[in-house]
Amino acid sequence: MSVYTEDYLKQKLIDKLEATHVEVIDESDGCGGKFSAVIVSPQFQGKALLQRHRLVNTTLAEELKTIHAFSQKTYTPEQWAAEGN
Repeated sequence: MSVYTEDYLKQKLIDKLEATHVEVIDESDGCGGKFSAVIVSPQFQGKALLQRHRLVNTTLAEELKTIHAFSQKTYTPEQWAAEGN
């Protein structure tokens, strides 16, 4: 069982990636084994999708050892705004 919460993961992503918007959803009925995330960060600027995901995975390397599934959508602030957010 994972000890990580939506709030914990959200705060870490904000702190480490200077994210301007983060949504983390526990999709595992509270056991903390499956999460999805939307992350908006200026650090994604000029990076391909794979590079963005590696950046996130590196940030959460320790946590991902116990999280079974983690899906992510990554945007630059400009892309996020263009999506109508």
